[in-house]
Amino acid sequence: MSVDLGRAKDLLRLLFVCEVKMTSRSERVGKSGQKGSETGVRKAKGSGIAKDPSLANRVALVCGASEGIGRATCLEFARLGASVVALSRSQLKLAALSDEMVAKGFAAPILLPVDLGETETLLKHIDKVLVAVKAIHVVVHNLGGPVPGPLATASQQDLERAFRAHVVSAQWLMQRLLPGMKSANYGRFIQVLSTSVKAPLPNLGVSNVIRAAMANWAKTLALEVGEFGITVNNVLPGYTRTQRLAALAKAVAQNKHLEVSEVEDLWRGQVPLKRFADPTETAEVIGFLASPMAAYIHGINLPVDGGRLVCL
Repeated sequence: MSVDLGRAKDLLRLLFVCEVKMTSRSERVGKSGQKGSETGVRKAKGSGIAKDPSLANRVALVCGASEGIGRATCLEFARLGASVVALSRSQLKLAALSDEMVAKGFAAPILLPVDLGETETLLKHIDKVLVAVKAIHVVVHNLGGPVPGPLATASQQDLERAFRAHVVSAQWLMQRLLPGMKSANYGRFIQVLSTSVKAPLPNLGVSNVIRAAMANWAKTLALEVGEFGITVNNVLPGYTRTQRLAALAKAVAQNKHLEVSEVEDLWRGQVPLKRFADPTETAEVIGFLASPMAAYIHGINLPVDGGRLVCL
């Protein structure tokens, strides 16, 4: 088959001219402000949501707020401009968090000293908050894991207590707060779980079961609420420098007749980055998922584990 080189060159020249004209027009439109923005803030097609990380005019509830990832998340949300509602069992630790936030120039959070396992008391506190703020737009469901140990020796009470504290409290909070999110056409349910959602961890039998239940709870909810501008995602922390990690390291050390430092060295060796995460690193991921920047991230399990998980 013969090719007319002259006609081919003419065609390529024409395509080049058309591309130059389209590029020039696009630049003129962008500069004129008719489309795009000089600030670099973009809008998702069809969503009407500005791609801005700010959480100004949003109210965020953080469970397990008194220490570790929860505490760091409160500070991150405040940095992003959100009004923070901090929930924890410890009144003293909540007061210390409030003092820290004020000292750093942030507004004092609303404090809820309540146990997530006490659902009726929890909802009474939430109802009082809703009278003041009208709607809570972001919920970070985060609490310490169940007691460690093999599943084979776990009691019925261990499983029921964990299920109530984790799954039931998440369900009740969701039902109470979902209407306000729908009205605002903005909502975020973020569960802080564990990498055990993807690969069960030794000697954490009840935790493995409950974390998996929470992950499926979240995925099911994600299928139901996305059309209302509400996203549901899980964050899966790996080894993170928290009191929970310290307690687990101590338990393993006693069981294996090792020093705590030896256990920590073994754990760090399993992480490609060869270190533990700082809670602020996980909090920054949570802040991103809570923001408009993550408007199209929905129904996922996001590991923050330094690459430790070997599965995809």
